[in-house]
Amino acid sequence: MGRVITIAAAQLGPVPRAEQRGPVVARMVALMERAARVRATLVVFPELALTSFFPRWAIDDDAELDNFFEASMPGPETQPLFAAARRLGLGLCFGYGELANRAGRLQRFNSSALVGHEGGLIGHYRKVHLPGDREPQPGFEYQHLEKRYFESGDMGFPVWRAFGGVVGMLICNDRRWPEAWRVLGLQGVELVLVGYNTPLRNPEAPEHDPLVRFQHRLVMQAGAYQNATWAVAVAKGGVEEGQPMLADTLIVAPSGEIVAYSKTQGDELVVAECDLDRTQSYKTTIFDFAAHRKPQAYSRITECTGAVPPP
Repeated sequence: MGRVITIAAAQLGPVPRAEQRGPVVARMVALMERAARVRATLVVFPELALTSFFPRWAIDDDAELDNFFEASMPGPETQPLFAAARRLGLGLCFGYGELANRAGRLQRFNSSALVGHEGGLIGHYRKVHLPGDREPQPGFEYQHLEKRYFESGDMGFPVWRAFGGVVGMLICNDRRWPEAWRVLGLQGVELVLVGYNTPLRNPEAPEHDPLVRFQHRLVMQAGAYQNATWAVAVAKGGVEEGQPMLADTLIVAPSGEIVAYSKTQGDELVVAECDLDRTQSYKTTIFDFAAHRKPQAYSRITECTGAVPPP
């Protein structure tokens, strides 16, 4: 029979800058209710699901900035998501801005929460690979200021035993870095959950624009295949505050095949039955790390780094 779980990747359409939490959470709960009707095990939402993608703006007022962050998880405004998970018997994963207070020092992270079907927090992850800039770039149509607002994640790449398998999380730009996938793979990951907000236009490198969809699928399929894992990539789509977003929510098998994907730019469920046992035919053959991986050879790379002098 296998370890089959039904995953609902819950794509969201645009969230306006002025939108309060209530209407966004209501949209998310409605998608969770739809997922329950198709007997889903786990619902996955995008990066920074609760708000507009605020790093596109330079925000100098701390009080205004903090409105985009959650000081506790769950908090008063996100508690309905946890209650819905418990009421519907659904697992849940969603991205949010985390405001952490450590010994009186405020830290901000781009984070994801993993919630069990009984409505309890299983764990959370902080995005490691922050793209963009710290300061606004003159002449750019859109800004991307994640380095201005977030610290790089300090938790590494953890995994959790949940939903009958081994689960890890990545956020947006993390998916482009093979070492992020490999650290999860070395821990036996069987399901990687990735939320993202990927724009269709990059003012820093406009020549990349025609390849956005191709490169998104490339890294998701390669990451899943090379680490013998299911992978779920969940987007915001549509035009959010004038910026067109990729959408293209995907569910990818351990073979690297795309088994389901979104058809719209708005709120949409992408559903697939995922047998976690399918990971084993790859983990015990071509990607049997213990048998075939050669980390001792990788250290020799350092012997070659001086062969080509820096410019």
